[in-house]
Amino acid sequence: MEVFKQQKIINFMENAKKVGFLSITLVVISLVLLFTKGLNYGIDFAGGTIVQVQYEGKAPIEKVREIVAQNPKYQGATVTSFGSESELVIRSKQASKSVKGGAKVEVRKMLKDTGKFEIRRVDMVGPAVGDELREKGLMAMLLSIIGIIAYLSFRFEWRFAIASVVALIHDITIAMGALALFQIDVNLPILAAVLTILGYSLNDTVIVFDRIREGIRTIKSPNMADVINESVTKTLSRTTLTSLTTFFVVLTLYLFGGEIINGFSFTLLVGVVVGTYSSIFVASPVLMWLKFSVAEFREKEAASLKREKEKEKMRAMYEQGTM
Repeated sequence: MEVFKQQKIINFMENAKKVGFLSITLVVISLVLLFTKGLNYGIDFAGGTIVQVQYEGKAPIEKVREIVAQNPKYQGATVTSFGSESELVIRSKQASKSVKGGAKVEVRKMLKDTGKFEIRRVDMVGPAVGDELREKGLMAMLLSIIGIIAYLSFRFEWRFAIASVVALIHDITIAMGALALFQIDVNLPILAAVLTILGYSLNDTVIVFDRIREGIRTIKSPNMADVINESVTKTLSRTTLTSLTTFFVVLTLYLFGGEIINGFSFTLLVGVVVGTYSSIFVASPVLMWLKFSVAEFREKEAASLKREKEKEKMRAMYEQGTM
């Protein structure tokens, strides 16, 4: 399905430097946020206890906050609404020794005068487990990037691999910066969202690179910028349809999916927008700035094709007994 019917080639690389400056600015802002505000680790990574409470009517959230603040065992705990006006969540960085006999009993006793309620969920993660999960999450990201470099180097060429990794780092940094800006709890679903962004951005970049590689063989111009402009223009319909479809699905999850997946869907929203943008305006210009030579690539392709023909000729002569 073609969204853009025009035959005119869009000159994406004309403003590559301006767009590059914008990307660098966003990455720098994200790094500043990460080093100043930092990530707000949830109990999955920082350890602690989370208690979900549901009231029969509207939850007296301000009264609960006052009571929790006065309890020395819950110093630094946060109380937030959860999905509806009748539910709230108490997050504490302290991990109770016993989930059932500890936090559940303590919270029920602490909130006994706030109305009729039910404790729906109590989760606990110890500090050691949180540290282990955080380390394994970081290791999963690093191994993913190493695997991507190896795959792209084998499938394309080392400059394609570097350009892809630059785009991936760009996407992940900006997504992390958004999490730091809004202080969204970083937990296992957020890690899953980050890894999903890696896959989505890589898939989009590989499709663009496939068309660029095809364009190098078929487009007459020896200029890499011309090849990129024409190749990216040809993928514009596919990129637009895929990105918009994914964006609206994730937006629906964010708006109607409930509090429990808000962080996951928000991270994906940022990732889809930034990943689509980076495939065109980050990965492709980096490939051009790495001095990828169209003429050299065509010479290598011609030499490879010549060797294949010589091998076929030698094989035919051998089978006919003339060798």
